[in-house]
Amino acid sequence: MGDRRAIFITGGGSGIGRAVAVYFGQRGWFVGLGDIDKAGMRETEEMIGNGFVYSHPLDVRDRSAWDEALDAFCVAAGGRIDVLFNNAGVPLGGSLTENSAEEIERTLDINLKGVLFGAQAAYPYLKQTAPGSCLLNTASAAGLYGTPGASVYSATKFGVRAVTESLDGEWAVDGINVRSLMPSFIDTPLLDHNPNARSNEDIRQRVTGAGLEITPVADVAAAAWAAIHGDKLHTVVGKTAKTLAFGARWLPGRVRKQTRALTRPMGE
Repeated sequence: MGDRRAIFITGGGSGIGRAVAVYFGQRGWFVGLGDIDKAGMRETEEMIGNGFVYSHPLDVRDRSAWDEALDAFCVAAGGRIDVLFNNAGVPLGGSLTENSAEEIERTLDINLKGVLFGAQAAYPYLKQTAPGSCLLNTASAAGLYGTPGASVYSATKFGVRAVTESLDGEWAVDGINVRSLMPSFIDTPLLDHNPNARSNEDIRQRVTGAGLEITPVADVAAAAWAAIHGDKLHTVVGKTAKTLAFGARWLPGRVRKQTRALTRPMGE
């Protein structure tokens, strides 16, 4: 087994995945990228630029593809995987009654089923490098309190939160740490997508129009590093997420009142 620690990152072709890949690469880690965006992964490789990086096309909805990707990365990384960053995800906003069956199925498959498949596939590798190995999942502030106009997305992120909490207990005996990131609106290309097929306004416009802050993606990369090396189960990132976390815990009645009255940044 090699001495250089190794992290495999889904959604590594852009956004949070890219920022985390560069952050860890700059700190001497061997970085693996999994994504359907081959051009994006090549760009991330160039940004890391030290040769200790490996890319593998991966659709997280395909369970057998997970085994192939992690096996290939483990070989490239010298026989070890210390961290799986389950990060690939897609947004979906708008009223539940307006979301199509195809949109709902795609969001559930990528955001939740993909996380479960990744955890299942990564387990033997993380057990081998334990104690101190880690499964890190990207949840969301939408997993702190249900978000009107984003019921499906919120459901997937509550699911990721539940998976994190469940496996934190389930894998403790193996010495595997399980953590989640719970960011609010992060400055990534996902914000430039329309929240659903019927919308003609992107998420970024809706967020800024609602007066909410957009957190720099570099903040999430630093939070990922802290999460992997720390003891917190959930790491909340961004002003909006931190405010919501406090309110959901201590002022749930006020949060409910506000969510029933405010503009819906993910769609009507």
